[in-house]
Amino acid sequence: MRCPKCGYMDDKVLDSRAARDGSAVRRRRECLSCNHRFTTYEGIVREELRVVKRDGRREELSREKLAGGILRACEKRPVTQAQIDEMVDSILAEMAEISDEEVTTDTIGAKVMERLERLDEVAYVRFASVYKRFADVNQFLNAIKEMVDK
Repeated sequence: MRCPKCGYMDDKVLDSRAARDGSAVRRRRECLSCNHRFTTYEGIVREELRVVKRDGRREELSREKLAGGILRACEKRPVTQAQIDEMVDSILAEMAEISDEEVTTDTIGAKVMERLERLDEVAYVRFASVYKRFADVNQFLNAIKEMVDK
C-alpha cells in the first residue's frame, strides 16, 4: 500500500477489524518511512453493476456518486455519516440481489427515497426535488402534502 503522505511503498498494519457489517475489513496502517498513520478498507470485489441512465447511457454503479447524492440531500441535517454509509450499503446490497448486470436510475432513486423518507423528511424532499425534477413550487407542496398525509 502506497503511503498517501510520502508515497513510500512499505507499511505495517497496526490494527484490523470488521467494517460495514462484516462486508469489509478496516486496517489501520503506519508508513515505515515517515510514520504517517492512515486507514484503508478492504472489501469483496463483485462484478460491477451497471446503471442505465434516463437518457439510455450506461455506466458503472458508483458507490461514491450514490453516497454523494444522499450526502447533499442530508446536508445540515441531523444525519450521521454512519447512517449514510449504512443506507448506501443496504441499497447496493439490494441492487445486487435485484440484478447481476444492470439497474435503472429510477430503481436506485426509489430505494433512496424510501430510506430517506424514514430517516429525515427534509432530506427526502430535497432528494425528491432533484430525482423527480420538480419544476415549480407546487410540486414541492404536493410532495410535502403526500408525506404529511402518510
